[in-house]
Amino acid sequence: MPADVPATAPSTPLMMLSERLGKMCLAQGVAVTAAESCTGGGVAAAITDISGSSAYFETGYVTYSNAAKTRLLGVPEATLEQHGAVSQAVVEAMVQGACQDSGAELGVAISGVAGPSGGTPDKPVGLVWFAWSAHGRVSTESCCFPGGRGEVREQAVRHALLGLIQALEAGA
Repeated sequence: MPADVPATAPSTPLMMLSERLGKMCLAQGVAVTAAESCTGGGVAAAITDISGSSAYFETGYVTYSNAAKTRLLGVPEATLEQHGAVSQAVVEAMVQGACQDSGAELGVAISGVAGPSGGTPDKPVGLVWFAWSAHGRVSTESCCFPGGRGEVREQAVRHALLGLIQALEAGA
């Protein structure tokens, strides 16, 4: 994600981000999809909280298990075995699979360790990987968010929406 994220971005209410994203999708004539793991559908919920979102949001994927990531999004089992679900390689495959299956030009994928358990020294609680795809161009980023499970998930949803907005602002 570009470094020019406004300093006030973390405090921006999800509804405002979702409204902005929706207006941009409509203006640019693009559809958006979300492939989520640790956020459990939070991005899709935030997007569809906006009236009229059916004009640009058709499908979301909550692929919590590795089997679902493979079955629904086409993430290769070998990629999951080699890198683990919380990895750059997996979120890249997730977003590509979601965009291909849904036909969306814009997408985000999220996989992380929301906690309070499940963390390891290499993948601590709060680590979340993101992948955004805009017209086939994929970018990735990882963040380690502070707080408990709910706080990690909320920060991840906000970050995902900001990344989608930035992808559209970049003219992707």
